[in-house]
Amino acid sequence: MNLSLFEPSFSPDYGSSPGTTLREVLERLGLSQSDLAERTGRPKKTINEIVQGKAAITPETALQFERVLGIDASFWLNLERGYRAALARYDEGTRLAEHLPWLDTLPIKEMAKRRWITMSGDRVELLREVLSFFGIALPDAWNDVWKDTRRATALRQGRSEQVAFGVVAVWLRKGEIDGRTRECQPYSAEKFRQTLDFLRTLSGLPAEKVCREIQERCALAGVAVVFVPELPRLKIFGAARWLSPEKALIQLSLYYKREDQLLFSFFHEAAHILLHGRRDIFVDFATAPDDKQEGEANRFAADHLVPPAAYSQFVARGNYSEQSVLDFSRKVGVAPGIVVGRLQHDKRIGFNHLTHLRRTVAWSDQGVVRVA
Repeated sequence: MNLSLFEPSFSPDYGSSPGTTLREVLERLGLSQSDLAERTGRPKKTINEIVQGKAAITPETALQFERVLGIDASFWLNLERGYRAALARYDEGTRLAEHLPWLDTLPIKEMAKRRWITMSGDRVELLREVLSFFGIALPDAWNDVWKDTRRATALRQGRSEQVAFGVVAVWLRKGEIDGRTRECQPYSAEKFRQTLDFLRTLSGLPAEKVCREIQERCALAGVAVVFVPELPRLKIFGAARWLSPEKALIQLSLYYKREDQLLFSFFHEAAHILLHGRRDIFVDFATAPDDKQEGEANRFAADHLVPPAAYSQFVARGNYSEQSVLDFSRKVGVAPGIVVGRLQHDKRIGFNHLTHLRRTVAWSDQGVVRVA
């Protein structure tokens, strides 16, 4: 007997017990449960328990059903597997419902708006979506992964009390997801240093091209660079960490909306990759204290963008006119805005002086930075 004789009535319904389908098949064939037990050599009790959904259809039983009923064993096994999965999903939903308040600690609307997750009116289904985003099975696992000592220390440093711990975790997780999908060569510190020396010379190009070059060239050195829009009230410049022994990750936002700040943040995070521990996670907030490692990263970034010897000679002259800044920036091979940003940071000039030389950046519809 061929299964097609029963279609469409016998298309698998994984929400119902395989026993329901078995009962309908027996009725159509004019067989009783006793007849099936006799023909398969199975106890009547076993057949009755399968019909009632109390017992599972094993591979051996499925083969026996195939010979007696003419319906492939794979059909019965798929039906059984789907039914058990549906039961497990239902039971899981009951357990997950206890964790729904956890969703209130996360920026769900922002995540959905940016299509990082799919919004659902079913709160349990929404919870499943968020768990998948984080790559975890239960909220308890989120606590284990995101609130361990290393992550918690990094995420709390300099974080405003108005921003929930979960908001920072969402931003970092998005960078992790994007970073894992970027193809990279195995990490090479030597190649990465050479890449940094080259990238500083591109600062005068349009921001879109600079960011594209950063991503492509760093990937060849084993560093995935991703740009992730900042979340509301999250005053964060960037983050650096290792995804594997052969792949590092630099994650950047556009906080401050200045091209020179973006490039400074990139070189700052690059310093963490080159100089500091692979087991550490570095999250750089606008309000973070300047500890030893942060100080080292700041000096690394400042010196790579503007050569220290040349900068010392420039400031010694004390001439900060627009023409002087333009001439110096051409001499050292960086965009004028980088020099202005450095002078303002060092309080050599006021924050309103030569600001027009500092180009602004913004997110485009495609998520790529551009000059505003």
